Amino acid sequence: MERELITSKYDYSEVQIEETKIKAFNKDSRTDRSYRVYDGEYAGIQYVQGSIDDEEGYKKAQDNLALKRPYKFTLETGTRHRDKTERCYTDKELMEIAREALDYLKTHFPDFIFSGSVNANCSVRAMTNTCGLDVSNTDTVLSVDIEFKHKDSKDISDGWFSIGQRDFQMKKFTDMADNYLTNFTNTVDLPEELIIQTQYYWCLSKLNESLDAENIALGTSLLKDKIGQKVFADSFTLSHDVTDKETWFAPFFDGEGVTCEGDRHIYIQNGVILSGYADKHTADKYGAPHTGSAGLNMKDVPYNGYTNFRIQRSDKTVKELLDGRLTVVPIVAAGGGFNDKGEYVTPVQTAMLCDGERFIGRLPEFTFKGSMYDMFGKDFIGVGSDDPVFNDKQILMRMQYSK
Repeated sequence: MERELITSKYDYSEVQIEETKIKAFNKDSRTDRSYRVYDGEYAGIQYVQGSIDDEEGYKKAQDNLALKRPYKFTLETGTRHRDKTERCYTDKELMEIAREALDYLKTHFPDFIFSGSVNANCSVRAMTNTCGLDVSNTDTVLSVDIEFKHKDSKDISDGWFSIGQRDFQMKKFTDMADNYLTNFTNTVDLPEELIIQTQYYWCLSKLNESLDAENIALGTSLLKDKIGQKVFADSFTLSHDVTDKETWFAPFFDGEGVTCEGDRHIYIQNGVILSGYADKHTADKYGAPHTGSAGLNMKDVPYNGYTNFRIQRSDKTVKELLDGRLTVVPIVAAGGGFNDKGEYVTPVQTAMLCDGERFIGRLPEFTFKGSMYDMFGKDFIGVGSDDPVFNDKQILMRMQYSK
C-alpha cells in the first residue's frame, strides 16, 4: 500500500488602508496537510489543518479507504524543489512600505480617497510519496492593492489598481499611481476604433471551459469538432505555462505530482487546436491525451482543471503593435461575460484612453462586445513584449462597442 503526503503552507501579513489611513495590521499563518493511502483501486484521504503525527494521519487515511474513492493510477516519482522567492519581508518592512506608499498618494493626489491593502504572502506547496516523489514550490510576493475615489465623485469607488512584485520597488508603484490618477479627471471621447488593452486573464474563461477534455468528449464544448483545425489567428498560441515571472504561486506540478516537460504544455499553436486538457482520470475515461492538468483537492481525489494559461508574447512592444493607434483600458467592468455561444459582452463603468503606455483621460461609460472566435482570431492584435501599464503582460484586441 502506497502513501502520499501533500502539504500546503502560507504566511500572510497585511496592512489595511481605509479612507487614506492605516486602519489595521493582520497576520495569518496556516498549514494544511492531506494524508493519502492507495491500495491500487481506491484512495483513503485524511485532511488535517495544523499539525498531527504522521502515523496518526496515515492511519486515519487508511480507515477512510472504506469510503471507496476510486483512484487506480500509478503515483509519480522524481525530486525537484523550486523557490521563486527573491526577498522576504518583516512586519516592520511591510509597515514602512505601506506608510511610504500612502504618504506618496496623499501628497501627490490629495483630491482622492484611498482604501486597500499592502500585503506579503509566502506560499509553499509540497508533495512526497513512497514511490519516490519529493517536490515543492515556494513563492513570496508583496502586493499593493489600491481602490480610489475622487472627492467629488458620487460613486462608492471610481476604480482600483494593483501591483505585485517579488522584490518590491517603490518607483514601480509610484509610476503606476501617477499613470492612473494624473489624468483621471480629464474627460475624453471614445475612439472610432475600439482596441482593448488589458491583462488577458479575464478573457480566457470560455477557452478554459472549451478546452476541458471531458466537455470535448461529451460534445458540450464549443471546440468539440475543432481539434486539429485552425480556428484562431496565426499569432495566437496558448499554453499551460508555469515558467514566466508573472506566475504567482502556481506550482510546477499538478495535483497528482505530474510535471509538464519544460513546465509548459501547448494547447493551441499558431491558431490550431492541438488538444484539450486532461488529468489521469479524464484521460483514462475518454481516451484523451494526458496533459498533467489535475487540480488539487486536499479533501478528495484530484479533479481536472489545473491550467495556468498564457498567451505567447509578440516580439513587439505594445506601442509597436499599436503603430500609432490609441487603446481603451477598462478599469471597472462588471456585469457581463461569455454566453454559451462564446459571445462576450460587458458594461464598462470606468475606463481610460491610453497611448499604449500612458493614460490620456477618462472615458464615458460604454458596453463592449465580441466573440471568442473573433477576439483570438481576426480581432487579435497580440500580447506585447513589455509591461507598460500593469507591470504584467497585456493583450490588445479589437472589440465592438455601444455608448
